[in-house]
Amino acid sequence: MSTAPRIANPVRPAFVTSEREDTVIVSIGPSHPATHGTIQIFAELDGERIIRADVHCGYLHRGFEKECESHTWHNLIPYVDRLNYCSALINDFTYCDTVERLMGVEITPRAKYLRTLLSEYSRLADHLTCVAAALMELGAMTAFLYLVMIRDYMYEHLADLAGARVTYSYGRIGGLARDLPPGWLKRLEEILVQYEEFIGRVHGLVDRNRIFIDRMRDVGVLTTAQALDYGYTGPMLRSTGAPRDLRKDTPYLAYAELDFEVPVGIKGDNYDRYYVRMCEMDESVHMIRQLVDMLPEGPINVDDRRCTFPEKPLVYGEIESLINHFKLVMEGPRVPAGEIYVAHEAANGELGFYLVSTGEGTPYKVHVRAPSFVHMGGAAMLLEGYQLADLVPTFGSINMIGGECDR
Repeated sequence: MSTAPRIANPVRPAFVTSEREDTVIVSIGPSHPATHGTIQIFAELDGERIIRADVHCGYLHRGFEKECESHTWHNLIPYVDRLNYCSALINDFTYCDTVERLMGVEITPRAKYLRTLLSEYSRLADHLTCVAAALMELGAMTAFLYLVMIRDYMYEHLADLAGARVTYSYGRIGGLARDLPPGWLKRLEEILVQYEEFIGRVHGLVDRNRIFIDRMRDVGVLTTAQALDYGYTGPMLRSTGAPRDLRKDTPYLAYAELDFEVPVGIKGDNYDRYYVRMCEMDESVHMIRQLVDMLPEGPINVDDRRCTFPEKPLVYGEIESLINHFKLVMEGPRVPAGEIYVAHEAANGELGFYLVSTGEGTPYKVHVRAPSFVHMGGAAMLLEGYQLADLVPTFGSINMIGGECDR
């Protein structure tokens, strides 16, 4: 038997027996409505106060990054959809943009403006989902129903465009799956008008509601320094007062041509995270209306046989197009050898794809910089020191999406 001295582990997880006799350790999740089904939180309680928290993710893990190595560059798009499934189009466009830059492909003007418009439309749907769920968990059912009604109109509207609901598979390397159907922009404006009516009612119900303020203000406080230390981006970082936004700082698509503001908070608490998202939705509506006016005519896909599928009449009528279609489906686009990282401003923050190609039709490596996973790294810090009841609105304000957190 070894006689070497035993060294105590300085890191003591929260599920290990407490050093105190007057506290209790409880497990919240992973099958719990407040943890949205995929997160487990071990909390040590001193009465009703959380003095120690240990956050565990990974219950939804499906091996996305490894699975990508066995599929062609085109066939990854349905997998990408299922990262943040509340704003799947942003996932699509970020991934396609990354592959296009590696291939040296520049999309058409119409595709560029449409991608920007649909990204903001997806951000709007994502924030509606987040705020609605957070309000519902605090008992604000009326506000919840207003927001979810608008979100469902948007889901139906996007289904008319993409032919699918929630996970659209609408992006394509070199462009988009199809153009706008007749009347789509008219219906878009009708939804935005109704959004403005309903969001005004939610502001009136919630913003100065004493119960809501008491539950949200000065709870889950995050400083700018803490946010930067943990790698936080998006509304989490902006709620602390830091105006960091990739759409402004490193413009992509058509964002450099748009007039919009970057809303920021004051204290970095739950209330600021709520209000930043509410203001961002208004900015998204403002951008969408600008993009509708700027939207040019023309093709939605580049004329590049390396990545764009030939039109079906050509596939049926000429052997060159038939072979081109067959090789793109069976072998995938031949992406030049190299590596690249491209990030877009997703609804939760910086969504980045790191791709490595060896020149084949399938990727050598796909890695996703998922904001939800990064935000879970500091979740315990936002929970400790507050009441057990504060766990629900704090976790809701982080807006963890299991698909991108666990990948």
